[in-house]
Amino acid sequence: MGGSERTVVWFRRDLRIDDNPALAAAARDGAVLPVFIWCPAEEGRFYPGRCSRWWLKESLAHLARSLEALGCPLVLIRAQSTLAALLQCVDSIGATRVVYNHLYDPISLVRDDKIKNELLGLGISMQSFNGDLLYEPWQVYDENGLAFTTFNMYWEKCMKLHIEISSSLAPWRLVPVSGIENICSSSIDDLGLESSKDEESSNALLSRAWSPGWRNAEKTLEDFVSHGLLDYSKDGMKVAGTTTSLLSPYLHYGEVSVRKVYQLVRMQQIKWENEGKSGAGESVNLFLLSIGLREYSRYLCFNFPFTHERSLLGNLKHYPWRADEDRFKSWRQGMTGYPLVDAGMRELWATGWTHNRIRVIVSSFAVKFLLIPWTWGMKYFWDVLLDADIESDILGWQYITGCLPDGHELGRLDNPEVQGQKYDPDGEYVRTWIPELARMPGEWIHHPWDAPSSILEVAGVELGFNYPMPIVELHTARECLDDAISTMWQLDTAEKLAELDGILSYNLRN
Repeated sequence: MGGSERTVVWFRRDLRIDDNPALAAAARDGAVLPVFIWCPAEEGRFYPGRCSRWWLKESLAHLARSLEALGCPLVLIRAQSTLAALLQCVDSIGATRVVYNHLYDPISLVRDDKIKNELLGLGISMQSFNGDLLYEPWQVYDENGLAFTTFNMYWEKCMKLHIEISSSLAPWRLVPVSGIENICSSSIDDLGLESSKDEESSNALLSRAWSPGWRNAEKTLEDFVSHGLLDYSKDGMKVAGTTTSLLSPYLHYGEVSVRKVYQLVRMQQIKWENEGKSGAGESVNLFLLSIGLREYSRYLCFNFPFTHERSLLGNLKHYPWRADEDRFKSWRQGMTGYPLVDAGMRELWATGWTHNRIRVIVSSFAVKFLLIPWTWGMKYFWDVLLDADIESDILGWQYITGCLPDGHELGRLDNPEVQGQKYDPDGEYVRTWIPELARMPGEWIHHPWDAPSSILEVAGVELGFNYPMPIVELHTARECLDDAISTMWQLDTAEKLAELDGILSYNLRN
């Protein structure tokens, strides 16, 4: 650990010690100032929701303890400007370099480019690293040098590329810098990540179910690989209970590296193959597909930075969305009259979490049954999810809406009753989250409106009073969706004809 560099390590969503390339590079070359800057003003409309901020606060506390043990306290700063805060750090300690790991969301891409240019202009060295992905977005293009717009072609190309698995070893000691006392730092509470007493009491419930922090991330990963991965393909169909890896909030804040996840899963696969375990390959491939989709979400945001606001496919700009606040509220509150959808939305509100299959079902219902703008749904997910992740949510909502070349067909309309019978056949999940239907027999629980009045009476269900009638019937939703698609194509054709007329008129005049 030689060198006399004085380096600012700018932590963002890479809150770990192990396999952190920016931290490892700084530790090798001299003294280190680890800093985390919280700048709410720069988050704009993507200011994190309550659950996500709780996770961030807990993760920062965990990281701070780890850095303290290595001899280097984490400096926390609440700022009006990230650039100004970084400059203050650089000036206070006489730093010669700032290091950080890449981010790919639309807000960070703009901010990072601005900060990098400003600091380089002042003669301060800036070094950035890949701490979030298996493949950088600019490494994966087709034979014409163009970005892929379908996941399968993207992932097929990725699988042909070499993966850099050698991880950056965690430093066993850090050399602190002098001058830290000149920085206007904050305590973790002063960052304001919990903004009220109400939030604190709600967050107390989260701490019973989750343990943020990079060491806990590694434990969660090891538990999943040892006990959950083998049956992942089979259990992933169940929406009740814990059947997924539960890694997504840890991955969002970079408490475990994707490289480490990939490496452990591949090692386990080799072990199972040697033991002759059948079925392991299917589970491993399905899980790695989810890692691939996370990679692709960053890839899309980097190559098409407008996708948080408009669809990748241009014709969707003519889609006649229904900006209906009442319907949007019924969906958010789990009061649509479709039990599986309502259970999912109530679980989401209560816990900040729900199974990925349920996320697909409730998202599809919002955009296909209710014609709610997909950007409304995406923003709501961002506000309430514990593992809110703008890139993944953009990919998910655009895919389900039909905004991507390989997304769901625009005319696809999934019946929540059929989905309920498929993914919650006994009604266990619905009963957990909709107490009004707790006594409904499994035969009727996914379509209570069809149940005989005697069944409803015994179950204590009064449709339209203590549980709503369906907000829109299936056949009506089908007609409205078909009409919307037809209108979109008419408007799209009209625009193209108008453009063609304009070109012809111009050519005739010239």
